[in-house]
Amino acid sequence: MRKRENVKTKTANAKSSQKNTLTLEICAPIPPRIKAFIVDMFMIMMPLAYLTTYVFMNGKDDFQGNEEARWSLSLIYGLIIIIFWVIKGQTPGLRAYNLKLIDEKTKERISLLKATARYLCFLFSAMTIVLAFLPFFRKDKKTFQDVVSHTLVIQTSPN
Repeated sequence: MRKRENVKTKTANAKSSQKNTLTLEICAPIPPRIKAFIVDMFMIMMPLAYLTTYVFMNGKDDFQGNEEARWSLSLIYGLIIIIFWVIKGQTPGLRAYNLKLIDEKTKERISLLKATARYLCFLFSAMTIVLAFLPFFRKDKKTFQDVVSHTLVIQTSPN
């Protein structure tokens, strides 16, 4: 009887460690995710910032003094990013580095609600600064927004 219990325990431990290993193998490394974020900032945020500052306003002084303009810029950027996440599962930066955002449970693209929650968590973690460093202290390398929204950024094979 005792022998059977040990076999069941070993099997259960093997399954749980296999599940943890699978999660660790699925998560993309931190450097390409940071590079993808930088690409998105230059491809999406910078043109929006330029248009807002020099087309819709009277220069950088007006932009810096206008809190509504800065929050509007973040909102528009967020809407664009959310649309990319929901429709393709990738932003231009994620695509450039063969990364994809998926739901942790279904392994499919994320829903609009989950994408919105993920972006709001991203804003919160960026404002607190401390949460931005969370992936460096976790074994699975998940960011605060990934933990809260139950998403994964995975490495895909190049096309």
